[in-house]
Amino acid sequence: MSVATEYRALAWAHGCLSVQSLGGMLGPVLFLLPDGRQVSPLHVAPWGNDPQRGTLPEILQELRGEWPCVPFGSDAVRALPDGWSSTGESFDGAGVPHGHGSNVHWEWGACDDRQISLNCRYPKSHPIRQLRRHIVPDPTTAAVDIVLEIEARRACRLPIGLHPTFRLPPRAGAVLIEPGVYDRVFSFPGDVEPGAALFKSDRHWPSLQSVETRSGATLDAAQVPLATDAEDLLQLVGIDGSLALYYRDEGFRARLTWQKEHFPSLLLWYSNRGRKAYPWDGRHVALGVEPIASAFDLGPAVSTADNPVAQAGTPTWMAFEPDRVFTTRYRLSVEAVRMA
Repeated sequence: MSVATEYRALAWAHGCLSVQSLGGMLGPVLFLLPDGRQVSPLHVAPWGNDPQRGTLPEILQELRGEWPCVPFGSDAVRALPDGWSSTGESFDGAGVPHGHGSNVHWEWGACDDRQISLNCRYPKSHPIRQLRRHIVPDPTTAAVDIVLEIEARRACRLPIGLHPTFRLPPRAGAVLIEPGVYDRVFSFPGDVEPGAALFKSDRHWPSLQSVETRSGATLDAAQVPLATDAEDLLQLVGIDGSLALYYRDEGFRARLTWQKEHFPSLLLWYSNRGRKAYPWDGRHVALGVEPIASAFDLGPAVSTADNPVAQAGTPTWMAFEPDRVFTTRYRLSVEAVRMA
């Protein structure tokens, strides 16, 4: 790592949070519940102090918590099943994993006892000019409000997304995924990680609680961590802008809400000891809960082309204009749950 990562921290009556310059990532966040307990739901990858991490792509070097992805996913040469194509819009830089902002150091903006702000300028060849984000704890409760602003350099269509990643305890099924209302669940059209796929490829089902695996079994994918090693994705389309994670052994819920008109799908990233190479080393257990306007993480060329998610009525890209700043707001909160 040629540039040292910088950090800013902020404490308020109901918790404290940390933000890093690399990727503009938020995490960890420690929340104080009304009953005095402290909970920290966001994930921090276990290799953050490994001296070898400088050999990794920037997005992975200090992977943690939550950050925006503009564009979401990346273009790549990949085999796609019938009904999918990569004939949409692409550009120089579309192959960068989860966009330029996920892989560079952000500049600090206003940072005081009420908020932390950052901005990220994109290369001159990129259709996006810059991102700005404002992280503002709610002074009245255990919640953090986040504002993302996207300023385009030229008219374009892009898949975009948010990337909150939550920690999972060791016991299988210790956390229950509680999504809001959604239309259906799509599975990834291929292998997210060779040899680690779990869900039957390129299918859809009416419920997260009844998803078919590649072995032909039916799985309740709402209970995590999974009992088997896997690396896979599911996309909940037409979702209403809300999801909660119920930490059953710890007696709290983490709740994420967002503007459904901006992010009409939710991508669930099941990182469940499936990746065996460095830095994952078969030890990475986390759940990505990612509001998106995208076709999985397949990048601009797929998401702006005709694809099964869009054909089902859920947009997989957003339009941007250079004279109009796009602003979206979302919220992370926690609440205590009475233990049985």
